[in-house]
Parts: sequence; structure tokens; C-alpha cells
Amino acid sequence: MHDLPVREKSILAGLYFSKFDGEGLRTFGFGGFTEAFNVIGLTLGVRPGSIKNYRDEFDPLFPNKRKGWHQRPMREYCKKIYDSFGGLDLENFTSLLKQILYKEHDLDLLIEEVAESGCDTDGSFAKRLLTGQAAEQYFMNAFKSIPTFDGLNIRDTTKLGCGFDFQLYSPSVSLAVEVKGLNDKRGNITLTEKEHAIASRMGDRYFLFVVKNFKEKPIHDLYQNPLGEGLVFTKVEQHIIQTSWTTRM
Repeated sequence: MHDLPVREKSILAGLYFSKFDGEGLRTFGFGGFTEAFNVIGLTLGVRPGSIKNYRDEFDPLFPNKRKGWHQRPMREYCKKIYDSFGGLDLENFTSLLKQILYKEHDLDLLIEEVAESGCDTDGSFAKRLLTGQAAEQYFMNAFKSIPTFDGLNIRDTTKLGCGFDFQLYSPSVSLAVEVKGLNDKRGNITLTEKEHAIASRMGDRYFLFVVKNFKEKPIHDLYQNPLGEGLVFTKVEQHIIQTSWTTRM
């Protein structure tokens, strides 16, 4: 399903939130539709308004408080999606939508399954993952318009575990950018031990790009050399008791 065209993915997201309404929001951990449309729209690379419009397209078919596009017949390509997937229950439709939205879908679904075996059962994993993906897509959309990065090429390093998400480079320049996402205008930003170490080593060549306010309208802040930019990072150490199981062969 992850190979579907973007339009069909967007229609499926709209159908999901029309059918399941508030329950669908809670399943993904979203506090409202604006947040959901912003995060999912950026994740898919479409305008948030497109997800809303597809939700409104299906609203006349479901018992919610919205009237939707009841003044006209449903568009044929939307009806095809409804005929194919409109009968799915919450569990199966949620699984389908996650396969579509998660960037590393098989691995991310496995990590989510492990998280849910503990105490993460309120959709917070899905929200964190998708907010992070949305922030990364926001950066990829925006970096060319940022004067500091003018004329540089981009390389996605999110899955390389190197302490930053993107390399921006030219024959004479190599910069590292770590991207973080916040749902509100303010909140806590955490650097891992590796991210902190790389930021300390690279100094002015390391940037922290924070996308915030997904609940309303995403905006961003850019910090060059974040450890020396006036941001105060507090070291937090956690001592974990690890249990293992041994067998004799």
C-alpha cells in the first residue's frame, strides 16, 4: 500500500478521519484536526488543506456533526476509494494508514509493537513518529529558501545514525542539520548523547532546526551551534535495570 500515488494516500487519510472522527484522532494521539492535517499533510508532501478537503468529501456519508460537501455528488475517484476501503473497521484501517504514512513502515510498525507492549498505548508513538517525519519534510521543503543554506545540496542521513538528520554540502562546505518537531509553540527539545557530542565537535557547522506549532500553523527556528547559541541543555542521566534471560545449551 505504501506504493500508492500520493493523491490516493491523501484520500485514504481523509476517509479515515471522516469515518472515525474523534476516535481516529485519539488513536493517532492528535489533539485536534488542525494538528492532524498539518502533520499528515507534511508527511505526505501535500497541503494540509487537501487532507481536510478529502475528509469533508466523505462527511455526508457518516454520522458526524459536519455537513461536508453535501451540495454535490462525490467525485468518482473518491468514490472508488470509499468503495474499496470504506467498510474497514478502526483496527484494520488504522493499520492500513500507518503502512501508508510510516517512512520505514515495516521497521516502524515493529518498533511501535514493541513500544505498545509496555505502556505506550495512547497513540503517542504514532504522534511522535509522524511529527518527526513531518518536521523533516518541512525542512526539505524550506531549506532552499534559507539564506544560510543558499546553493547547497542536501543528503538525507536520518537512517545512518550519525548524530544529525541532513548534510548540506558543496565542494567547499559541509554542514550538519538536526531536525526536531514540537506540536506547541514551546516545549522541550532533547539531544541524544551522540547528537550532543557531534554538535560539540562541529561547532558552527552544526545546526538545530526546530519546527513547532503543528497544532495551529507550523513555523521554525534555526540555531547555528546550538550548544553555544544561548540554549541551555541540562544533562539527564537515567540508570536502567536491565533484565536478561539465559539458557544452557
